[in-house]
Amino acid sequence: MRRKERFTIPGKYILFVLTLLCVGTMSLSFLTDFDGGVLNVVSGYVLIPIQRGINSAGGWMRSRVENLEDLTAVKGENERLREQIAELTLENNAMLQERYELEELRELYDLDNEYSSLDKIAANVIGKDTGNWFNMFVIDKGSNDGIRVDMNVIAGGGLVGIVTKTGPDWAQVRSIIDDMSNVSAMILKNSDLCYVRGDLQMMTEGTMQMNGLRDPNDEVEQGDKVVTSYVSAKFHKGILIGYVNEISTDANNLTKSGSLTPAVDFEHLSTVLVITDLKQQVDVDADVEEYTSEASAKEDDGETENASDETEGGNETESSDSAEPEGEAAE
Repeated sequence: MRRKERFTIPGKYILFVLTLLCVGTMSLSFLTDFDGGVLNVVSGYVLIPIQRGINSAGGWMRSRVENLEDLTAVKGENERLREQIAELTLENNAMLQERYELEELRELYDLDNEYSSLDKIAANVIGKDTGNWFNMFVIDKGSNDGIRVDMNVIAGGGLVGIVTKTGPDWAQVRSIIDDMSNVSAMILKNSDLCYVRGDLQMMTEGTMQMNGLRDPNDEVEQGDKVVTSYVSAKFHKGILIGYVNEISTDANNLTKSGSLTPAVDFEHLSTVLVITDLKQQVDVDADVEEYTSEASAKEDDGETENASDETEGGNETESSDSAEPEGEAAE
C-alpha cells in the first residue's frame, strides 16, 4: 500500500510572504498614521504586559542574586565573628586563670607574712585521689627540695594537712579532712583543748568533727576560731583550722562536741605552702635557746657577784675569784 504524500510549502515561499508582509507594514506605517493608532493599541494590550512580566522576572532575579551575595557576605562575616569570639573566649579564660592565680598568690603571700617566723616553700598540686575533695594529694616538691615527712602544709588562710610520703621531686599530703586525720586543736580565745577529726561525709556539707572540748564556763560560741594547739606533736601551734559551726554537750556532761567550718576550700586547691620547719625541731631549738638564755643569765649573775667581791676583797681576792667563771663555763 502506497503511503499518502504530505503537502509541504517550500521555505522560500514562506520567507517571500513574510518579506512582503514586513514591506507592506512598513509602507503602511510610513504613508499613514496606522502605527500611531491601531499598532499602539495592539502593542498596549500585547507587548506592555509581556514587558511588565519580563521586568518583574528580571527584578526578581536581580533581588535573588543580591540576596545571595548578601547571604554569602553575611556567612563570611559570621565566620570571622566566630573566630574572633573563639579568640576572645580563650583570652578571657586566660585572664580569668591569671586572676585566680594572682588571688591565690596574694593569699599565699599574706599567709607567708602571717607565719613569717617559719620557713616555707611553695608547691603546686599535681595529682589527687578520685572524688571532689583534696583529702589526699601530691605536690611537685620532694626530698630534693628539702621536703620531709611530718612537715605542715598550709593554704588559703589555714591548715591543709601534713606530708606523709616523699620522693625526689614529689610528696604526698594527707589533708585534715581525711578520715585518718586527727589534729590536736584549741579554741583561740580561751585555749580550751579539743580534737578535730576528718570526715568526708560531713565534708559534703562543708564541716568537720570537733570532739573532746572542755568548756566549763560555756564561753565557746559559733564563729570562734579553732587553731592547732601547743600540745600537738606534729603541727605547729596557732595555725588556723576553722571556725566553730555548732556545738552541743556530750552524754557524759563533761565534754562538748560539734562541727567546725574549715578555713581552707578543700574542693579547690592548686598551690600550697609547705612549712619546712618540723614541729619537733622547732621545739628542740626553742628549748636550746631557752637553756642558753638561762645559762647566759646565770653567768652574767656570777660575773656581777665576782665583780662585787673584787671591789670588797682587794687584789688577792681579785686574783682568786677571777678564775671561778672559767671553771663554771667549762662545766
